[in-house]
Amino acid sequence: MTPTRRAGQRGLGAALALAAATLLLLGACQTDSRQQVLATDKSQVELRAIQTRAFDTTDRNLTIRNVIASLQDLGFVIDKADEQLGIVSGTKLSGYAMRMTVTVRPRGKTQTAVRASAQYNLVAVSDAEPYQQFFAALSKAMFLTANEVD
Repeated sequence: MTPTRRAGQRGLGAALALAAATLLLLGACQTDSRQQVLATDKSQVELRAIQTRAFDTTDRNLTIRNVIASLQDLGFVIDKADEQLGIVSGTKLSGYAMRMTVTVRPRGKTQTAVRASAQYNLVAVSDAEPYQQFFAALSKAMFLTANEVD
C-alpha cells in the first residue's frame, strides 16, 4: 500500500468512528414517553392522588369554566379547551415552560373528578406544589361560584 492510501484509510476510519460516536451520543439523549413515566420518583398511585380531586357537583360545564379561570389566575394561557371531552390545557411561560392539562369527568352520581397533569420543559411534574396551587385556586373558584359570589 502506498502512504497516501494508508492515510486515506485512517482518515476514513476516523470519520466512521466520529460518526458512530455522534450517533451513540444522540441516541443516549433521546428519551421516550415510557422512560419519562418510569423516571418519576413517586409511584403512579401516589402521583394520581396528588393530581386528582373530587368536587361535590355534577355540573361539568361549570367545573370546566372554573378550571379555565383558575389556570388563568395562576398565569397560564389557555391553549385548548374541549367541553365535549372535558379537557383543558394551558401553558405558563414565566422564565420556564410549564404545561398543565386538566381532565374533568363524572365521578359517581353526585361528584365530578378533576385530574391535572403538568409538564415542566417536557418532563412530567411529580412535585406536589404545582398541583396544590392549582387545586387551592380551583377550590376557591368552585366555592365562590357555588355561593354566587363575584
